[in-house]
Amino acid sequence: MLIISEQDARALVGVEDVIAAVEKSFVAMARGVARNYPVVREVVGYQDAVFGVKTGCDTSAPILGLKAGGYWPHNLALGLTNHQSSTLLFDPETGRASALVSANYLTGVRTGAASAIATKYLSRPGSTVLGIIGTGVQSAYQLRATLAVRPIRKVYAWDPSAENLATFGRTVAELGLEYAPQTDCQAVAVNADILITVTPSQRALIEKSWVRAGTHISAMGADTKGKQELDPALVASAALFVDEAAQAITIGECQHAYNAGLITQQSLRGSIGAVIAGLCDGRRSAEEITLFDGTGVALQDLVVADLAVRLAAERGLGSRVAY
Repeated sequence: MLIISEQDARALVGVEDVIAAVEKSFVAMARGVARNYPVVREVVGYQDAVFGVKTGCDTSAPILGLKAGGYWPHNLALGLTNHQSSTLLFDPETGRASALVSANYLTGVRTGAASAIATKYLSRPGSTVLGIIGTGVQSAYQLRATLAVRPIRKVYAWDPSAENLATFGRTVAELGLEYAPQTDCQAVAVNADILITVTPSQRALIEKSWVRAGTHISAMGADTKGKQELDPALVASAALFVDEAAQAITIGECQHAYNAGLITQQSLRGSIGAVIAGLCDGRRSAEEITLFDGTGVALQDLVVADLAVRLAAERGLGSRVAY
């Protein structure tokens, strides 16, 4: 078995390669040759942790495996990140475990990649102003991935933590962009061509009236029942795209509009994979507000872990153990 450490994963995998890999996985899902299996996600009852397992298979690759991990809210005091996860890949021919890959960095970069892919296909090509709601660890991944697909010049941002805003500001400055931190979410939303929400919020942070015509929104924070970042009326008024429909209406941003009867599953225009594959329309006009509900699916994790394994084999990284 090949074991890839967190350090090796960071050294091996870059954002452009991840965008390409995740884009292919979205298309495979849309064409029915890749499938995510039901998610297990539970409150642990210890250390206030939430633990989950995501699994799936892409028969066209082929790739088979699972990612296990979750959220440990007290980890920062221990010098660790709150999100911890690992991916286990299996040989699709025999079912034997073939690789164990540290997935903390890879989860961050694949989440940024998924958002960027939606931005690439749904936002207006000339979009130059990015708004980010939530400037924790994930915000840097979102920024770097967005820069790979759109010519961003200015970044508006909001976070309840002044320290987070300042840390994110240093990243923005390093990339040579203009930075405009804000004290309220409205100021971010009204100025953004592309709006990314990436928080653990359980209440609406963005109101419908704040969002300009033509804006693209990537809602990346809601991945559990109860999480919410957007006004349900905003969700109901937008052109809706998802990574996976069943997850979007049960654990994603769409859950609240769905539960309120404002949308049905038929309200979803399609998956982002279907847009990429030409199986459904993307943006239909310059004035349309497009919304991508990114809940995170197993295949995103599996394809980036497989990418790390292949690059490790090419470069002689990772550790092999008898199994």
